[in-house]
Amino acid sequence: MSALVVGLSHKGTPLGTLERVALAGDALDKLLHDIARADDVAGAFVLSTCNRVEIYAEVDKFHGAVAAVCELLSRHSHVPPAELTPCLYVHYQDRAVQHLLAVACGLDSMVVGESQILGQLRQALRLARERGTLGRTLSDLGSLALRAGKRAQSETSVGAAGANLVSVGLQVAARQLAGNGLVGGDSVSPATPPPALAGKRVLVIGAGAMSGLAVASLARAAVSRLTVASRTRQRAQRLAASAGGHAVDMADVVAEMATADLVVTCTGASGHVITADMVEKASHQRAAATGLALLDLAMPRDVEPAVATLPGVTVTDLQTLAADGHPAFEPGERGISEVRRIIAEELAAHTSATRAATVTPTVVALRAKAAKVVDAELARLAGRLDRLDAATMDEVAKSMRRVTDKLLHDPTVRVKELAGGPGATSYDDALRVLFDLDPAAVQAVAQADAQLAGWPPATGQQDREER
Repeated sequence: MSALVVGLSHKGTPLGTLERVALAGDALDKLLHDIARADDVAGAFVLSTCNRVEIYAEVDKFHGAVAAVCELLSRHSHVPPAELTPCLYVHYQDRAVQHLLAVACGLDSMVVGESQILGQLRQALRLARERGTLGRTLSDLGSLALRAGKRAQSETSVGAAGANLVSVGLQVAARQLAGNGLVGGDSVSPATPPPALAGKRVLVIGAGAMSGLAVASLARAAVSRLTVASRTRQRAQRLAASAGGHAVDMADVVAEMATADLVVTCTGASGHVITADMVEKASHQRAAATGLALLDLAMPRDVEPAVATLPGVTVTDLQTLAADGHPAFEPGERGISEVRRIIAEELAAHTSATRAATVTPTVVALRAKAAKVVDAELARLAGRLDRLDAATMDEVAKSMRRVTDKLLHDPTVRVKELAGGPGATSYDDALRVLFDLDPAAVQAVAQADAQLAGWPPATGQQDREER
């Protein structure tokens, strides 16, 4: 099976299109189910974050699988193919693996080097495993990507910077709040809370992972009042208590906005959480003519676009952060080079192991044939020399097997080493031809290996239906 990725991201997709394609809950479950059952596809997982939607699949054939994935993504997101196709990128086999590693290491993120992607990738893999759509190939690649991402965070300057979208968003929102928005060439320090937030009143809407990061950063920034609102009051209370803040119900959001300087929102809602009407009502209740800043980190957006047109209100969203005039944190060329080295190492090790694994069934079949020949010769010898005692026959058998093992040891070890490099298929074919191995016997070994590892066969329509 080969790896395929079909996706779209902040780099080449309008935010409006990206948020329409972003699926969650039952919609994501249905997409996973249909892709895993498609022709030429044996399994899949979907990585959906605030700035990307990517479908990773195990496929038998390239063109058929690409067509099926694109059609299903368009159908489930209700984005017409003519609008969706120009935004899509496609990677296959080694290039797909390299892309996944780059994503896991944060090199393809809006904020280069951010660490949140590891948790998002882990969650995507877990969901696919729970839904029965994660096959052996993608599970192995997921583990590889998580390992590479952890190395990038722990072994390079990218990890030391601790960059994430929340910290950069707070930096930009703080500048907007101070009335001097970022301009081209400005830089931000994601490891340090923005001093402009000290003494401000902040409302955080949502109680998920990104909201938790925002609350922690705001607590370090010494804001004067921190309020958390969520559809689940208990989660809001727990998050607020972790930073000395207090929780409110979603019904109280307008009243809280009336006294807030900054609103940070990141929920999983499918519609707008903050509308222009809500902000206008809050503005009428404000005691002072101070401005209100909103930081929208949700995908799809929590804040209705019309809010940005209201007087005294500034909105910073993912589109704002992606704009050229608001550059995100960059770890520097040295940090990026360090991460690229890790990606190259992990990719080379994976490629070598994959190539070596292709010859293993042939080696096993060869040893099985040799053992069968030895057994046949021992049986013939026992029939001709029936006066030999059992102890003598046992010694003869051991000697014949030792000779066979020694003759096969060097060739089988060497062929596995050679198979780790280019030309693995030719070495596999050479073994089968030289020793006249039955292709069916080799295939039987491969299927047995898969079953012992706990994975169903990856071929046949019935297999796909059982997944």
